[in-house]
Amino acid sequence: MSKNKKINVKGVDILLYQNNHEDFISLTDIARHKDSNHTDDLVKNWMRNRNTIELLGFWETIYNPYFKPVEFDGFRKQAGLNSFVMTPKRWIESTNAVGIVSKSGRYGGTFAHKDIALEFAAWISIEFKLYVIKEFQRLKDEENDRLKLEWNLQRTLSKINYHIHTDAIKENLIPREVTKRQAGIVYATEADLLNVALFGFTAREWRETNQQY
Repeated sequence: MSKNKKINVKGVDILLYQNNHEDFISLTDIARHKDSNHTDDLVKNWMRNRNTIELLGFWETIYNPYFKPVEFDGFRKQAGLNSFVMTPKRWIESTNAVGIVSKSGRYGGTFAHKDIALEFAAWISIEFKLYVIKEFQRLKDEENDRLKLEWNLQRTLSKINYHIHTDAIKENLIPREVTKRQAGIVYATEADLLNVALFGFTAREWRETNQQY
């Protein structure tokens, strides 16, 4: 689980975090746009709707192999009735859901996968949802730019270290009697060590994984 991040949408700070490379957005923070004093009630009211229950259930059916469809069908039949009450905790515990998460502590609250969170934002305000999408995309673009910069830096360091290593091998490890082919094998071995250390795979493994068919 990665470090918490946040976006600011029309003056509201909204927390995000990643779990298994999937983005989760705070429903609690989104609700503050409408009423900062009753965020939990807003989330509960949204979850009472039949459309919401169907959204949550269908999402889990697609992405969660451990989801409990029987419990979902029971909630689906009750949704919309005056007597029906739904909370994040009840939904998670009853259906084994993973699309909504309740977190405690300093950065706690109710979080949902971005697919679900954006639907909640639309329920709060269509305009607000569009601003959330805009700021979320800006954050992802910044992350991608940073990853590209880090990748280029790693490649540069790899090239520098490779030349340092090959020079050292040439001066100290390779006897003058070996052939060029034999020397190439030694160089390749040292280069693979660097690639594995920096990137987690050898050059040959990268080519095989990324070969275009």
